[in-house]
Amino acid sequence: MTTSTSQTPRLGHPELPATMRASVLQSQGEMTMETLPIPHLEADQVLVQVSAVGVCGSDVHYYEHGRIGDFVVDHPLILGHELAGRIAAVGSSVDPARIGARVAVEPQRPCRTCKQCKAGRYNLCPEMEFYATPPVDGAFAEYVTIQGDFAYDIPDNVSDEAAALIEPLSVGLWACERAEIKPGSRVLIAGAGPIGIIAAQAARAFGASEICITDIAEDRLAFALEHGATHALNAKTDSVEGLDVDAFIDASGAPQAVRSGIKAVGPAGRVILVGLGADDVELPVSYIQNREIWISGVFRYTNTWPLAIQLLADGKVDLDILVTGRFSLAESEVALMAGKQPGQLKAVVYPGR
Repeated sequence: MTTSTSQTPRLGHPELPATMRASVLQSQGEMTMETLPIPHLEADQVLVQVSAVGVCGSDVHYYEHGRIGDFVVDHPLILGHELAGRIAAVGSSVDPARIGARVAVEPQRPCRTCKQCKAGRYNLCPEMEFYATPPVDGAFAEYVTIQGDFAYDIPDNVSDEAAALIEPLSVGLWACERAEIKPGSRVLIAGAGPIGIIAAQAARAFGASEICITDIAEDRLAFALEHGATHALNAKTDSVEGLDVDAFIDASGAPQAVRSGIKAVGPAGRVILVGLGADDVELPVSYIQNREIWISGVFRYTNTWPLAIQLLADGKVDLDILVTGRFSLAESEVALMAGKQPGQLKAVVYPGR
């Protein structure tokens, strides 16, 4: 992580600079460009020269509101957690042969020893350090550090942008895994934004035969039909209740979409809540009880990068089609607002520009 202060000697190119540029959130609604020391490496870490960073809704939320739930920006913070780059140096316990490798970064550091980590649920680690979540810095910077095993080599046919967007793809894959989507499954997805489109592609890769997506924007629905969905419904005019799907994935966070989506699920079906919306939502409890519907939230992901990389390399998922805005590091503040423009899906920041 960029907040590391360990002085373990780095192994890498002697021409590495001592400082780097970073776009820093100083306080709610205020970003500045700063010159900071390059982060120091711990023995098991690699130093990644960042090539591309996707803008996530959580980044926008921190910028606009200064907090998400209990996570409060009370000191300068570097945003950005969807990233890819090239290994520029390695810690003393990492194979120097990795220097120069193109990698996609899983932007988190679990403790690896707690009950949740030991059970394989490291995404639920209470000591998790996650990029761009206070107080841990993120990737709107020229360099970051990460444990070597969380920097995954990517093949030549996967672009830097797609490699960076493996992070949101991992959310979609984890949602589909939690939903137990398999060949022949019928799936409903609420929300045709980036996560909804990604979830549709992930469901298709898992073998779903019908993928219905809802939204209130016709342009997004049309895009979804071109990139993963088999059916599209306008949430303003079309009802989903009674569709009798095997799984419902909410990527909207809208309370009405959640309630309607639950009523679209057949007996013993699954409901997966991905979208960030109201803290409390009224649910159709009798419907859930009478049909034994299983409901789960999604909190990040676990062990998804290898599958994501394979799906990208095999052409079963296309993330490049999501990129609708490209920005330099100095334009990070503009990038954060790009998603609010009509027709925009995913903004990407390039720290090398």
